[in-house]
Amino acid sequence: MLTTTANVLAGLIGAGIILIGVNAFRAPQAAAGFGIPDTPTEDRTFRAWLAVKAVRDIASGIFIFILLAGATPHLLGWFMLAAAGMPAGDALIVLRSDGPKAVAYGVHAATAAVMVAISVVLLVA
Repeated sequence: MLTTTANVLAGLIGAGIILIGVNAFRAPQAAAGFGIPDTPTEDRTFRAWLAVKAVRDIASGIFIFILLAGATPHLLGWFMLAAAGMPAGDALIVLRSDGPKAVAYGVHAATAAVMVAISVVLLVA
């Protein structure tokens, strides 16, 4: 039961990050919600970097679905633990950029914490 719950949560993380990546292509101004103040969403160079991030996000979500479909819960757990470094790093980036602490902790760090919790459940299963 706990493994099923962890798998569902991992799937939701995967779907969410895919949607974030797709949204970055569809509406680049949404990147301002990442938490970095004065995000130059109209700057062409910034949009190119945003596209790089969007591809990373989409691929990360696809990796989760591949592991859900064809791997053991243990392998998914290790992947989720490693991938938790991304939102943890994002939180640090927002904090170092003097962004809102609510976004750094409430979005990025919270996502990392959920991913670590999912990992623990899958690794002890």
